[in-house]
Amino acid sequence: MFKRILKLFKRKPRIGRSEKVSLPEFGISTIDAKIDTGAYRGAIHCKKIVFLERNGKKYVSFRLLDDSHPEYQEKDIVAHDYKIVQVTSSNGSTEDRVVIKTEIIIAGHSIQAELTLADREAMTFPLLIGRKSIKRFLIDPSLKNI
Repeated sequence: MFKRILKLFKRKPRIGRSEKVSLPEFGISTIDAKIDTGAYRGAIHCKKIVFLERNGKKYVSFRLLDDSHPEYQEKDIVAHDYKIVQVTSSNGSTEDRVVIKTEIIIAGHSIQAELTLADREAMTFPLLIGRKSIKRFLIDPSLKNI
């Protein structure tokens, strides 16, 4: 049984507790991300979240990051495919957040991730990647930026 588990671990790509990742759909080539197995979904720092409707179609507009980040582009991003979910924080409070799907390149692998839009200005990492998106990776908390 131990050999089978060891074989499984050897097949999974390793990532550390934090990684530099890319968000190609948003034109972001490098952003620091915290790998958080305690969070179900990921979250990305953004501002100016606005709900709009045109011609009977609903969409959300938002601005990624802020001017303190080197990848800040000062442009609004529009998502037609989104949903609203209730998120419970580590302190037990709940809030409704917008969830979008996007591609993340991590350790040379492309994954589809669900990210909530949140003001993470006070956080160390502008991007948090939750366990739903990283199931195919082996996380080594003793490492970072593998």
